[in-house]
Amino acid sequence: MYDPVKRAEDVARIVCRGDLRKYYRFRPARFYGGIATADCVGCCLRCVFCWSWREVVRPGAYGRFYSPEAVAERLIRTARKKGFERVRISGNEPSISREHLLKVLERIPGDILFILETNGILIGHDETYAVDLGKFKNLYVRVSLKGTTEEEFSVLTGAEPDGFKLQLKAIENLYRAGVQVQPAVMVSFSSKENIWALRKRLATIAPKFKDIEIEEVALYGDVEKRLQKAKMTPTSR
Repeated sequence: MYDPVKRAEDVARIVCRGDLRKYYRFRPARFYGGIATADCVGCCLRCVFCWSWREVVRPGAYGRFYSPEAVAERLIRTARKKGFERVRISGNEPSISREHLLKVLERIPGDILFILETNGILIGHDETYAVDLGKFKNLYVRVSLKGTTEEEFSVLTGAEPDGFKLQLKAIENLYRAGVQVQPAVMVSFSSKENIWALRKRLATIAPKFKDIEIEEVALYGDVEKRLQKAKMTPTSR
């Protein structure tokens, strides 16, 4: 097992240079009704079901460094060209480079919604991160919970179980900072009982969080092989 906060620090030394961050592609995507997407390199988790696995395990081998200005310009240009009203950073974990992320956000016009897809580990670890994000009114944060319990989190990510508490703390920190935030939960390896228990646990932060967004595993690339190797079978819903 590993400490995901410590891993974030280690990965940052590879994928961040000052306010520069590594990305491996920029693209329009169909999700959220159409969204301009920048796929970054480097994550503090190693989820067995990750669709961007090669960039997670070999962050030094992929991508190139971009400034916040360059990333924002590409996102805005794609959004305007395609008629999108949303942009995002996806692929791996956007929050690893705090300085870079905040500078990108500063450059996104108010009429474009920035969707931050994050595992929340670093935002849960440091509540001031949520306060900084709370300054942006055109920001929506989707915290992707890896399972429904500490034990599931550890099995799915290989990380220390307490990392799950940091994910939940991120939702709490963001909510208190006035950020639009929504929990999304990978449920493909969870029982109905555990899903229901998580709903109740989230509702202690705010009643509305009982309404979770459901995520299910997608067998992209070599995901199926990794699951077979780990002797894990997704549950049908």
